[in-house]
Amino acid sequence: MTTTTSTRRASARWVPFALVALSLVPAISGSLRLGELAGGPQLMPADDRITALPLPVIVHIVSVIPYSLLGAFQFSSRLRRRRPGWHRRAGRVLVPLGLAVALSGLWMTLAFAPKPGSGAVLYGLRLVVGTGMAAMVVLGFAAIRHGDIVRHRAWMTRAYALALGAGTQVFTGAVGPLLVGTSVLANDLTMGAAWAINVGVAEYVIRRRTGSG
Repeated sequence: MTTTTSTRRASARWVPFALVALSLVPAISGSLRLGELAGGPQLMPADDRITALPLPVIVHIVSVIPYSLLGAFQFSSRLRRRRPGWHRRAGRVLVPLGLAVALSGLWMTLAFAPKPGSGAVLYGLRLVVGTGMAAMVVLGFAAIRHGDIVRHRAWMTRAYALALGAGTQVFTGAVGPLLVGTSVLANDLTMGAAWAINVGVAEYVIRRRTGSG
């Protein structure tokens, strides 16, 4: 029993770093896009939609990068135990960042024409994900205001999982075409699979954490 607990604690220490690693590719590509919008060299594929309406993209990038990187360390039980004040202060920053991520994602979905190769399924999924993430952040905030730590952690875990969808899409986007092809529907399902995977992992973590007390 002691060995199992020690093993779990040792593996849990790596969770924040694994989440940071998952966030790196979207964070790098987002940073390059910001550089372009600020007048730097064009290193990302051209996108006339962004050129015509850059504001929601800027809001999304400047909110999702700190949300994903700082949010990763909210899952460190060791950090929560040793520095509970840091966890609370970081949470006050992450709530508005999370809402900005979700709402700017919805803004882009509604304002931009669908990207070539994507269809109605992905459009609908983005609306569901953006709306769901915003609701989860609000529910998580409301739970902690009422002192319900268990529900607070559960809702914030789900919201963070949705925010990291772009990181997982790097992998599903590479593997999906080999498994299901390159049609519009296949692309939509491949991208949607990333959110499904993240939510599935989040639910597993929530239930395991609740079951272990």
